[in-house]
This record gives sequence, structure tokens and C-alpha cells, in this order.
Amino acid sequence: MPDEKIYSDLEAQYQELDDLVAELDDKKWSLETPFFHWTIFDEVAHIAFFDHESLLAIEEPIHFKERAKKVMKIIRSEDNWPERFNPMLGPKEPDELLSHWRDIRTRLLQRLKGMSLKDRLPWYGPDMSAYSFATGRLMETWAHAQDVFDTLRVKRVNSNRLRHVAHIGMATFGWSFKVRGMKVPAITPHVELSGPSGEMWVWGKPDVSERIWGSAEEFCLVVTQRRNVADTQLKWQGEHVEKWLSLAQAFAGLSQEPPLPGVRVIDY
Repeated sequence: MPDEKIYSDLEAQYQELDDLVAELDDKKWSLETPFFHWTIFDEVAHIAFFDHESLLAIEEPIHFKERAKKVMKIIRSEDNWPERFNPMLGPKEPDELLSHWRDIRTRLLQRLKGMSLKDRLPWYGPDMSAYSFATGRLMETWAHAQDVFDTLRVKRVNSNRLRHVAHIGMATFGWSFKVRGMKVPAITPHVELSGPSGEMWVWGKPDVSERIWGSAEEFCLVVTQRRNVADTQLKWQGEHVEKWLSLAQAFAGLSQEPPLPGVRVIDY
């Protein structure tokens, strides 16, 4: 059942990243993150760009669909995304970027809060419900913020907003195989995760043999490809979930590979 808190949770997720970068000097904005060597500026610009496209999808759906053709061409190419998308967004300096992003996301949240969770919106591929739309924005913001936390060597303190990310991770079980042209296993795994406050989050029937259990944070880091599963303490049972954890991909677009073992182990 859609979570009515999604819009306020998305707003809080944006603010977490804003708070993390707001006081950085220009040198730190230029630091290279572990994500494809993007800078911190690139990470924030990426979120701002797709927030802009999200707002466009709501306010000018016809214009969005035309512009989406160019965006998808870039996504499917081997081009450096920041080199293509950053100029389309506009800002070149950190202060300008932050101001622009704050305006965009404020307007986006205002529009989303005036919608039903079931309202349909155009996106890249099939239309999405407003709930799925907002959840996707939260997941992407959380994931790219992790790159910034890792770069700055700041230990993140997660909240129950993490459940949205874990839910997408679970929901994209089949997608993780499809995006690689692989046959989707005919199973629904049982996933049992411990949330930041100690509560248990559960998906799937308890009487199946294929299962995963452990930290919700580590599960989310794996499905968003911010950690290799070998660098976590997640536990699992079953050959299909073992394969899934080795290639899990909670985000759309082309297939991407998770970091190799040891590459994203961060010493705080």
C-alpha cells in the first residue's frame, strides 16, 4: 500500500543532501566521488537535472516527451553524462547550482503534494503513479548522496525513509535480471531487514527457501550499487538470491555493474 508520507520523506531526503553540501568550499565541490569519477558538483547537478525533468513532466508533459528523446539518447550512449547534462541544466558554480536546485525541488514538491498518489505521470518508458515517481526520486537522491557522504568521509545516520529505498530494491528483483537480458527466476524471495530504529521490515512469504536477512542499510547500499555484497554482513539462502545480490539494480537505464569487492569500503 502506498505510503502517504512519501512526499514529506522526499522533502527530508533532499534536505539531507542540501545540508551535507551547503557549507562546502569550491575545492570540496570539485572532489571526485567513487561514482564513475563524478565530482560532488556533478552528483548534485544530476539530482537537480532530473528534478527539473520531473517538474517538466508534471507542468508540460508534451514538452517533456519531446525533450525525453534527447535525454534517452544521452543515457543510451557512452557519453560522459555530466558533460552532457550539466550544460542542459545551466548552473556552473556551486552557489548557483544550489539556488537553482532549491527552487526546482520546492516547485516539484508543491506540485506533487497537490496530487493523488495514484495520479499518472509521463516518464522515460511507461507512465508512473505519483507515488512511484516520488519514491524513485527519493531513492536516487539517497543513492547519490551516499557518494557524497563517502567522499567526505562522513558517517551517515539513516532514518526510516530508508524503507522506501528497500522497497524499490525488492520491487526491482525481476528488473535486475531483465535489464541484462537474463531469464527472471520464477520466485519471490523472502526479505527480512532490520531498519535504523531496530524494527523489522519484511517482504515476501516466510515459507520460501530463497531468502535474505540483515541490515536494511546494507541491503539498500547493495541494490543501489554503492557497495558490493561481499563487503556487507548480509546473509542469504538460495542460488537465485545469491545471483540477484551480485547484480541487483534498483534504478532504471542501462545495466550497470556494482563496485568490485573492497572498492567502496570506506574508512570513516
